Amino acid sequence: QVQVVETGGGWVQPGGSLKLSCTASGSRFVIYDMGWYRQSPGKQRESVANTRVNGTRTYADSVKGRFIVSRDNDKKMVTLQMNSLRPEDTAIYYCRVRARTYDQVSSYNYMGQGTQVTVSS
Repeated sequence: QVQVVETGGGWVQPGGSLKLSCTASGSRFVIYDMGWYRQSPGKQRESVANTRVNGTRTYADSVKGRFIVSRDNDKKMVTLQMNSLRPEDTAIYYCRVRARTYDQVSSYNYMGQGTQVTVSS
């Protein structure tokens, strides 16, 4: 099993910044993709940013130029630096880790419990 824990949510005024962190832990596993999803009330969960094991990064159009996703493979950690935040960025942010434990044939998505980000004045 792989455990995923997010930290760093909170409240910020429009135009402000927040940084989310996520760490994956467990026994003997290989990580592939790491990234972030978010879900606002009444909306479907959407992908915000993703990093592949080769370093490729992708972003939702709505956050390009404002958010930066980074990963540290040694620490099994992914972060999301969110700048120029807008009220529409308000959501629960979930970390997603695509991983395979040594006793599994296939990889699976592991999600954290989520962390609330609120952008308002």
